[in-house]
Amino acid sequence: MGIQDFTMDFFSLKGKNAIVTGGNTGLGQSFALALAKAGANLFIPSILDDNGTTKDLIEAEGVGCEFMKIDITDGGAPKKIIETCVVKLGAIDILVNSAGISLLAEVEKFGREQWDKMVSINLTAAFELSFEASKFMIAQKSGKIINICSLFSFLGGQWSPAYASTKHGLAGLTKTYCDELAQYNIQVNGIAPGYYATAITERTRSNPETNQRIIDHIPAGRWGETMDLMGTTIFLASKASDYVNGHILVVDGGYLVR
Repeated sequence: MGIQDFTMDFFSLKGKNAIVTGGNTGLGQSFALALAKAGANLFIPSILDDNGTTKDLIEAEGVGCEFMKIDITDGGAPKKIIETCVVKLGAIDILVNSAGISLLAEVEKFGREQWDKMVSINLTAAFELSFEASKFMIAQKSGKIINICSLFSFLGGQWSPAYASTKHGLAGLTKTYCDELAQYNIQVNGIAPGYYATAITERTRSNPETNQRIIDHIPAGRWGETMDLMGTTIFLASKASDYVNGHILVVDGGYLVR
């Protein structure tokens, strides 16, 4: 295949089937909608009710959407999610491990209970889902796994021992799975968002001093908007990124360069 064979169809996800955990809220919703706009059918497992909002947005793009209310940390849940997706949609081509939480406290107050909860959601569930999805992807000799990492996959950070640790772990999982699965034409990559204007960051943004300190550290001079991640998601889920593997793509407005 030569350069003359490249077309914009390489970015199309028409006919593909994607799982986005936590895809009905926050950044997860933008990942799900991006894939839908590129033509993929969506399967969204979430502990939160959707109330039809995200499903309506996705189906408005002319693709299918299945919603499953489930706690991804329950025993057997990852296997059930993957198998249900295959039954409902016919296959699993793309997995976006998006679900995650951030519990903050000073290090001397951050105990085992908070640690275990964050590890189970942010890291263990992503591993188990990737493990189950990879079985189907290996059999079909194709697939895309996208782990939602963070700037804290590279940094430390006050009040976040478990968050930084799980995001470092997710980056490591991305590289390890790439090393194992590349031979089967499966690409495993990560997206590391910077500071984004979402409900989770509203408290930080509402504090003028903290808000300005963060903006001053971002060369782009602004918080990220959820739309800033949508093109990246489509790229890593599409044929256009078939030779990108084991990479953590930072989308931070330049934060890490300062």
